[in-house]
Amino acid sequence: MPRRKQARRTTVRDIRTILRLTHEEGLSVREIAERLKIGKSSVSTYLLRSREAGLSWPLPIGADEDAKLERRLFGRAGRPPRDLSEPDWALVVRELKRKGVTLTLLWQEYRASHPDGYGFTWFCEQVAAFRQRTSVAFRNRHAAGAVMQTDYAGPTVPVIDPATGVIHPAQIFVAVLGASNLTFAHASFSQQLPDWIDGQVRALTFYGGVTKAIVCDNLKSGVAKALWFEPTLTATFAAMAEHYDTTILPTRSRKPRDKGRVEGAVLIVERWILARLRNRTFFSLAALNTAIAELLEDLNNRTMRHVGKSRRELFEEIERPALKPLPAIPFEYAEWKSAKVHPDYHVEVDKTFYSVPHRLIGCTLQVRLTHRVVEIFHDHQRVASHVRRSQRSGHVTVNDHMPKAHQRYANTTPANLIGRATQIGPNAAILVERMMRDRPHPEQGYRSAMGILSLAPRYGSQRLEAACERALTINAITYSSVASILKSGLDRERPQAEHAAPTPAHTNIRGRSYYQ
Repeated sequence: MPRRKQARRTTVRDIRTILRLTHEEGLSVREIAERLKIGKSSVSTYLLRSREAGLSWPLPIGADEDAKLERRLFGRAGRPPRDLSEPDWALVVRELKRKGVTLTLLWQEYRASHPDGYGFTWFCEQVAAFRQRTSVAFRNRHAAGAVMQTDYAGPTVPVIDPATGVIHPAQIFVAVLGASNLTFAHASFSQQLPDWIDGQVRALTFYGGVTKAIVCDNLKSGVAKALWFEPTLTATFAAMAEHYDTTILPTRSRKPRDKGRVEGAVLIVERWILARLRNRTFFSLAALNTAIAELLEDLNNRTMRHVGKSRRELFEEIERPALKPLPAIPFEYAEWKSAKVHPDYHVEVDKTFYSVPHRLIGCTLQVRLTHRVVEIFHDHQRVASHVRRSQRSGHVTVNDHMPKAHQRYANTTPANLIGRATQIGPNAAILVERMMRDRPHPEQGYRSAMGILSLAPRYGSQRLEAACERALTINAITYSSVASILKSGLDRERPQAEHAAPTPAHTNIRGRSYYQ
């Protein structure tokens, strides 16, 4: 097997040749590398260094010009560094997590304080070696404020119901920030959507700010379709992300390295918190969360061996300033459902009927449910809002949602009509009550009763009361009969005794009336 030919060492003369071939002959990097028999990466590096040093072609020629050129390109003239001081590598790695900070900038700051120190290549090699020596957490670099990773721990904590003695396993929600590793944990009774959203909101509140993205597992509660390129979130989870102005990034299935930070945080929570609680008995979720919070504070304030600072110190130093502020109002959990508008312009939500504008009859609308409000949307526009009923029954109707013909009777009830008739007289009240009681459909009774009441302004209450008395006497319980009596003036005549047999409705309005 032939030996691989090694690239020869590049001299300052070669660098002059590279610049000449580039500026005078216009050769490409590949063509220059083939002509001089050196690597293409070396050619690119020298061209980059010359641009950074501000060199222009042609270069000056002289006895000391090669040494000056090498100092401008490499910071030293081929001699080992006289200043062997090394920077604080832990500080360098922490600084790299700040937005916009690069290795070149940090090396330039190092050389500003150590002019005769090490070169850029050695500096980069030492940073990589330090990362190799330290914790695995530093292999995947995350910028400050860039990501919060969330997941559930595998072990659960038993919580005993003191009333029944039933044991409920509590799930442990874990969150961690990418740059500082500041960890959060909270217990809940399930991994369902309400507890999942509550965990995210509590974590953001704990950190006092919002990261640019939230990396989470493909939990069914939050991710409707676990597609890598276009995952579909549940409506509530997406609404939470919009409320906090962040991005949800679900990981791939069975790829724990996609969320390596929280996988490590889960392991630490299991060892440093759950293991210490294994012999304690809890009778409420609140007591368990209090114990977790105490141990969590100790964990975040503990100095990390390979970093030399605690998670809390790193957070205050590099991560808190990079977080976006929390919104003024915390996210309110809400469920989203689809509902079709019934012919009576109501939608059924949780066994209760809520009205919408009658023009939407037959449409399928989106319903947002909170513990206080029911909001109904059509084409992303809110068309109705109601206070949520505590009882799962009945109708909640807004008059403006009704057709004009229905609005006429919106506030009409049997008791309301009888009360208005009572102001005219007892016979008018009895007649109105019988009209609504004897009709097969209540609306028919409403119309007749309202017709009787409309006669009062024209004929006066006294004449209308007398006409109602005569109509009851002859058992003519209709609007047309009362109107005919008034028109013909029969209300002014005393009814004959033989026709004055009272009907059952004369006996007792309040005692017999179904509508009162």
